[in-house]
Amino acid sequence: MERPAFACDAMLGSLARWLRFAGFDTLYAPHVDDWQLAARAHAEGRWLLTRDRVLAARTGPRVVCLTAATLEGQVAELRRRLGLEVRQEEFCTRCSHCNGLLRPASQEEVRGLVPPFVATHASHFARCTLCGRVYWPGTHFPRILRRLEQLFLAD
Repeated sequence: MERPAFACDAMLGSLARWLRFAGFDTLYAPHVDDWQLAARAHAEGRWLLTRDRVLAARTGPRVVCLTAATLEGQVAELRRRLGLEVRQEEFCTRCSHCNGLLRPASQEEVRGLVPPFVATHASHFARCTLCGRVYWPGTHFPRILRRLEQLFLAD
């Protein structure tokens, strides 16, 4: 089964970020008009995610109008309604900032882009193929993984 791609409206920035952390291709452009976002989602075969009932009613079949106000509730709704399948190996494979794919990067490649201590002590690095951001397993990384497991893998 092909993994779904999403487009989140301006009200769902936190959900968009966590969907990206979970490895889902997730468009989030809060500066784009809702109707333009809906048209782009349709053209790209994305599920439009919104809490706006009017937008959802006028958009078409590939829309999910979420009722939950919390991130936990929104993810649970999506898992239930779309039957999302998530695997741990897909975690942290997309840039949480721009949605680009992350690729492994060498210590030499990122030297000068990260703090000197990080450059010499981090075990590995990843770099966004679109915006160039550099990621490494810092002190917050275990918390992110635990949160992803709670959101996407817990029953």
